[in-house]
Amino acid sequence: MDPNTRLQTRRLGYGASLAQTKVAQAPAVTLASPALTVMTDLAQVKAATTIAGASLAQAEQVMINQGVRMLFVVSEMPSIEGLITSTDLHGDRQMRLVHERGVRYDELTVGDVMTPLGRIDAIDYIDMQHASVANVVVTLQAFGRNHLLVVDEGARRVRGVISRAQVERQLGIPIAITDVATSFAEIGQLLS
Repeated sequence: MDPNTRLQTRRLGYGASLAQTKVAQAPAVTLASPALTVMTDLAQVKAATTIAGASLAQAEQVMINQGVRMLFVVSEMPSIEGLITSTDLHGDRQMRLVHERGVRYDELTVGDVMTPLGRIDAIDYIDMQHASVANVVVTLQAFGRNHLLVVDEGARRVRGVISRAQVERQLGIPIAITDVATSFAEIGQLLS
């Protein structure tokens, strides 16, 4: 067609309707499915982020707006300082800090309650490529975590996130998680 040719138009008649998106029916996820089917791939989905100086209310609003339960805490994109989850926003740690510091809850920041980078469990992407959803479930349960990160490039880049809630949705069954302490500090927190 000649680039200068105008396209024909028409008038809509009564009863015209909108096209509806057709959600591709993904195959059902089972424990035998490849582990990558339950990973949120950050090469395809933008990571939800906040900064350490944000208030807990601001972080919670970002989670609500983006429909997530975990945010990456960043200093400068794409450098990660840690994670904050919806559990971190309303757990014992905040109340302890309020009492210890003599401050109000609304004075706490993300940096006060986030999980620092050095305490975050991660799985290598290469291992995920050869694992099943059952391996993911066992790992979540072994660490007592609601989220695990997936790293590549020698653990220099976070490639994906595994969320217990997402795995449960895709499997259609609940996954029992028990808090597991991995350090003496965490043992103290669990006992208090």
